[in-house]
Amino acid sequence: MCFSDLTESLPRVCKGEKTPASDFSYVGIDAILEQMRRKAMKQGFELNIMVVGQSGLGKSTLMNTLFKSKVSRKSVQPSPEERIPKTIEIKSISHDIEEKGVRMKLTVIDTPGFGDQINNENCWQPIMKFINDQYEAYLQEEININRKKRIPDSRVHCCIYFIPPTGHCLRPLDVEFMRRLSKVVNIVPVIAKADTLTLEERDYFKQTIREELRANGIDVYPQKEFDEDAEDRMINDKIREMIPFAVVGSDQEYQVNGKRILGRKTKWGTIEVENIAHCEFAYLRDLLIRTHMENIKDITGSIHYETYRVRRLNESNILFTSNPPDHPVAQPKTNGQLEEQPVVVPQANGVAVQHEVLSHEM
Repeated sequence: MCFSDLTESLPRVCKGEKTPASDFSYVGIDAILEQMRRKAMKQGFELNIMVVGQSGLGKSTLMNTLFKSKVSRKSVQPSPEERIPKTIEIKSISHDIEEKGVRMKLTVIDTPGFGDQINNENCWQPIMKFINDQYEAYLQEEININRKKRIPDSRVHCCIYFIPPTGHCLRPLDVEFMRRLSKVVNIVPVIAKADTLTLEERDYFKQTIREELRANGIDVYPQKEFDEDAEDRMINDKIREMIPFAVVGSDQEYQVNGKRILGRKTKWGTIEVENIAHCEFAYLRDLLIRTHMENIKDITGSIHYETYRVRRLNESNILFTSNPPDHPVAQPKTNGQLEEQPVVVPQANGVAVQHEVLSHEM
């Protein structure tokens, strides 16, 4: 078979597509989109989401609701007796999800123990260290002489931060966490269990939180400085006006007017999770999956990871030039402490992570 025969047998990009026979000026550049689609379908997609918030705010339920599968840590690893960890434990679990032929590897990273202690001072540090360790692991794969064709990506693409529905203002813990972590990861704040607030209380709470974020210089996703053009700015401005999203999660199904819905049943009616008149879950889902997922990953790679990479390589260059290569030097770890070792770029100082891989079909 010659090349012309092969091209004739390939599927057309769309109905009514112009061909050389019908249009002398046609080149076929628009077929690049179909090539990219086929490649993406073969490779699949990856998304790593971290959930942070104190116990009892519905983190596991919301993740199950987002992906309409049992994807949370508690769903697949139920413990006979629930206990409050003495320290923050970082636990991740991966799932292969498929919908209409599109495959996605979803990793949910949970942080049980956060905010549950009497003294929560510096409780953000293990989470910061975990995020930096993932950047370090990716960096080590990148600088290998014989690096992999596709580097495994364990970097945290998005952190959903759960704010208790107090209706008053942010706690010092909320401000400190988001102020520090917003510099290294995309943070999307949500008001958990928003059905405990009246509409007036909810609107007041959201406005108060936005003012506190601005006052403390906290730049949550989508960050204004990363808008690419006027169209992006217009879309993202609408999202920024809605942040934090007031959400309700539920994996219970009910019948309402002959239609299956996810919701929470009360004495006075059913709260429909995906009804924007009831809560803002649908806006959060659209942001994370349907409209901004690739942008979230792009900012992780081109901004947050790049900032880490430049800093680490600069540290290595300074240490290399100021110390002879045949003597040990004090190399910085990702947690800021020093360790004496030969002049090499240090390997990632990883946190012990519980990790499982499951498969789900949607």
